[in-house]
Amino acid sequence: MTNPTVIELALDLIGRPSVTPEDCGCQTMIAERLQAHDFHIEPMIFADTTNLWARRGSEGPLFCFAGHTDVVPSGPEEAWHTPPFEPTIIDGYLHGRGAADMKGSLAAMLSATERFISDYPNHRGSIAFLLTSDEEGPFINGTTKVVDTLMARNERIDYCLVGEPSSTQSVGDVVKNGRRGSLTGELRVQGIQGHVAYPHLGENPVHKAAPALAELTQIEWDKGNEFFPPTSFQIANIQAGTGASNVIPGELYVQFNFRYSTQVTAEELVKRVHHLLDAHGLNYQLDWTYNGQPFLTDSGSLVSAVTKAIATVAGIEPALLTTGGTSDGRFIAKMGGEVIELGPVNATIHKINECVKVHDLQQLEQMYYHTLKELLA
Repeated sequence: MTNPTVIELALDLIGRPSVTPEDCGCQTMIAERLQAHDFHIEPMIFADTTNLWARRGSEGPLFCFAGHTDVVPSGPEEAWHTPPFEPTIIDGYLHGRGAADMKGSLAAMLSATERFISDYPNHRGSIAFLLTSDEEGPFINGTTKVVDTLMARNERIDYCLVGEPSSTQSVGDVVKNGRRGSLTGELRVQGIQGHVAYPHLGENPVHKAAPALAELTQIEWDKGNEFFPPTSFQIANIQAGTGASNVIPGELYVQFNFRYSTQVTAEELVKRVHHLLDAHGLNYQLDWTYNGQPFLTDSGSLVSAVTKAIATVAGIEPALLTTGGTSDGRFIAKMGGEVIELGPVNATIHKINECVKVHDLQQLEQMYYHTLKELLA
């Protein structure tokens, strides 16, 4: 069956210009609808970020829909077919900023939950929503803070479905059952500034560091595994010099990033990098930012339920992949439960004229409904 409610909800949400960290009343609207279905509503405000924790029931297992109400900026509005925050359906596609990432998913989650509770008012376990307005931004005061708050009071999620746009060609063809870890290093190599005509009076940090950087790019950090590709090392930014062609720079700045598998830990990567830089005799400072640990749900009740739901609705078997960037699933995975991502086709996310098929949102709503049915009916 199709459910017009999911489209009505998507239109409402997309019409709110909730560019990070703004929420523009999205969570209030969702909370009011959930409260009508006996959810306990708990807003969590941290600095400039609006978060919502809503839970129905007190028994386990706890199933949670997780997502974000914030969107990235629209870019030049004149480049859009239609205004980005005036959702419009054109030839079966719903256009607007957030249609795919991820207000369409939020609408599907809410509609599916309302239908499920109407059909199974005495379902087993509990259902929760964890929403933030800071997923597209610095991710400091959003999901990670909510997770810390829940863990401090021993409230843990058993199954979490994140609504990130995981699909590639058709909705449900890809389920993300994990994500690589992300670790960023900011390296400053010290030299001695001088005149290029008198190199013996200076010390060029670019020349000093070049062999070490070349070696870092050639290392095989691990071989990956069934679900993850090998760990990758990429230099993202490199800067030195004053802009003048006759000055030896006094400092080299290099920013690099690891996307790493479950075959290695961040601590191991840090140790190996420092060992290599020390072996090259560099005078350096290296600061690290831990963006997120890798996580993997290779099997279990949630993967089984989602796979069955997709088969029931679309007649396909999803590929389980860990490709792409990071998501807030990395914070929720700290609780030790099962975490997967299932959402719309991601072809237009963050682009001008972002859009999603109306039919895809209707199918996604059914997939979420059947996932709830498999786990809690």
